[in-house]
Amino acid sequence: MIVKSSNVIWHHAVIKREHWEHRNGHRSCILWFTGLSGAGKSTLAHAVQEALFELGVRTYVLDGDNMRHGLCGDLGFSREDRAENIRRIGEAAKLFVDAGLVAMTAFISPFRADRERVRGLVMHGDFLEIYCRCPLELCEERDVKGLYKRARAGEVKEFTGISSPYEEPTSPDLVVDTSVLNLGESVAAVLSLLRERGILQATD
Repeated sequence: MIVKSSNVIWHHAVIKREHWEHRNGHRSCILWFTGLSGAGKSTLAHAVQEALFELGVRTYVLDGDNMRHGLCGDLGFSREDRAENIRRIGEAAKLFVDAGLVAMTAFISPFRADRERVRGLVMHGDFLEIYCRCPLELCEERDVKGLYKRARAGEVKEFTGISSPYEEPTSPDLVVDTSVLNLGESVAAVLSLLRERGILQATD
């Protein structure tokens, strides 16, 4: 990225991340849900948010479709635009972490390099990559948004899994096989990860 802004200096807030974390009673982090369209990323992210809300955890979900209605509404689906989309989301998620929240992102984010670039924006342990694994055949069978059918018909160009590749995570922090686990089991797996990593207290 070429930075065109000049003569700007980062303003360091008086109320820092550690103050928010102390007030909130939990650590902040990024939960990065990745996987094919139809793998259940958004469904799982919002279900995890509900569970965390009941525990008093402050969260926000950055959803792929929602972000393309505003912040990323000027981007298409070329390799370059996908990279810029993820860069913007990564920078936004980083700000949420600084504010003491658990930021959850539900994006296909098909390329490893883009996901690793976001990991590099934050401190070690702040980025948890959660791979929602589901066979393409099942995702296509679900076809929640009707996009696979349109992609097969050539109406949607550069569609991940059909005409554009998906690069599976090589070392995700958690694999949730949504073709095997139900939603409750998937949420429990994510909460267990958060306790293991010290984001939540073991008693939560």
